[in-house]
Amino acid sequence: MITLTKEDGPADLDGVTHLTIGVSWDPTAGSSGGVLGKLRRKTGTDLDLIAVAMQGGEPVRLAGLDSLDPMGNGSLAHSGDNQTGHGDGDDETVTVEFARLPSVITSIVFVAAAYKKGSSFQKARNISFKVYDATGGTTQQVADIWPSLLSQDNGCAVAKAVRVGGAWKLEVVNETGKIKQGDEHALMRFAVSK
Repeated sequence: MITLTKEDGPADLDGVTHLTIGVSWDPTAGSSGGVLGKLRRKTGTDLDLIAVAMQGGEPVRLAGLDSLDPMGNGSLAHSGDNQTGHGDGDDETVTVEFARLPSVITSIVFVAAAYKKGSSFQKARNISFKVYDATGGTTQQVADIWPSLLSQDNGCAVAKAVRVGGAWKLEVVNETGKIKQGDEHALMRFAVSK
């Protein structure tokens, strides 16, 4: 088992064959009460979890948004888009099967973003990122990452998996920033900067 904190630096993923990152959030009305507040809670807010697969310093594949299996072999798989935050547990997940990743992939950056217009971190509550060791068909949580409630940003680089020789390391990033909504290139540039 691995345990992760930002302060401890990268963790070796020795023996970890499957890794899952999840994001969960609760919808909120923001400062609105009454009928408008109830409507906003019902419709929720749309956060997106995106995994950006890198070849050196270049983004080459995205898991998330409209791409659930960008490698075509299940090695980087997204659970699908939750547009409201309603429901228990993780609202969106990305699972990595390291042995099946193409050898040209040198790192994967996991980003959560209020990517679509009208969504924002301020319209969500209790945003949480969880990291799971999903090796052997069991799922064991190894980290819980919480972004600051004070952030005015709409993106958070959650974690980064890096290939080191034949092995992988995972580090907690937990850095927020601004991403131009609806701009896939801005999303990729944000991931590259991490």
